[in-house]
Amino acid sequence: MTSPATVVLVFLDPEFPAGRLADASRPQLLATDQGATRGDGVFESMLAVGGAVRKLQAHLDRLGGSAKVLDLVIPGQDRWRAAIETGVAEHRAKHPAPADAEDELVVKLVATRGVEGADTPTCWVQVSPVGAAGRRQRETGIDVILLDRGYDSDVAERAPWLLLGAKTLSYAVNMAALRHARKQGADDVIFTSSDGRVLEGPTSTVLLAHLETSDDGAGGIRTVRRLITPQLDSGILPGTSQGALFTAAKAAGWELGYGPLEPRDLLDADAVWLISSIRLLAPVNHIDGKEIGTPAVQKQLTAELDALYAGIQ
Repeated sequence: MTSPATVVLVFLDPEFPAGRLADASRPQLLATDQGATRGDGVFESMLAVGGAVRKLQAHLDRLGGSAKVLDLVIPGQDRWRAAIETGVAEHRAKHPAPADAEDELVVKLVATRGVEGADTPTCWVQVSPVGAAGRRQRETGIDVILLDRGYDSDVAERAPWLLLGAKTLSYAVNMAALRHARKQGADDVIFTSSDGRVLEGPTSTVLLAHLETSDDGAGGIRTVRRLITPQLDSGILPGTSQGALFTAAKAAGWELGYGPLEPRDLLDADAVWLISSIRLLAPVNHIDGKEIGTPAVQKQLTAELDALYAGIQ
């Protein structure tokens, strides 16, 4: 649990160009704010390493895209950047990382529709330490279960009001799925559509890989690394981490692919991961109790992708 004492809040306020610092241990949100009463708003979560926020532009662009889907007018990117800079600098000054720990922070951007009737969004930046659980899962891997999301893979196009491609504050279903997984002894979830397609995790994007070797025709061995993710038109959130990693992997010679994927594709893969901006790459050890790939290959591929991701800014 994150203590309010280690959280820095910066509200976007027209009277404060760099953002207005607020006390996280004191009430800050009105009870009539539609973010609280209806979950009506959008958010982004980013990782800051050594004071530098990773993939900042991609997250700002996705925040703006989500807001557009909700017909929500939010401040421009320059104001968000200023508030982020204020929040990260304040946190590092007040809560410096221990000498034996990585300097990692969660930077969360939140925009709600604001107090009902006011027609003014409530927007803030929250900066807090990275939790121990996420760090641990990067190293040890996770066990997941498959859960039916209850929609078919074409519903996003047919019913855009479901907001499936936007990162909204309405995360009650996602959190319920994670609680259900933990009751079953698992760590996380991979959602499937009602027509049997692999979608995404409640807070992550699904990746799988195949490692193939063959004779190169000249007496040597040719190794092909193929990285695959579900189709983006199936109602999933476009992953900023997946997109950045695909760019880096392509430059490193990996082959890339986009679904459609079915559960058997996960079980047949040499490695599967859930990737997100804070937890990063979490290797999937088991799906519904079935072991994925082989530990040695998974470890090798994870190390290679971790090295590629480390170079992403």
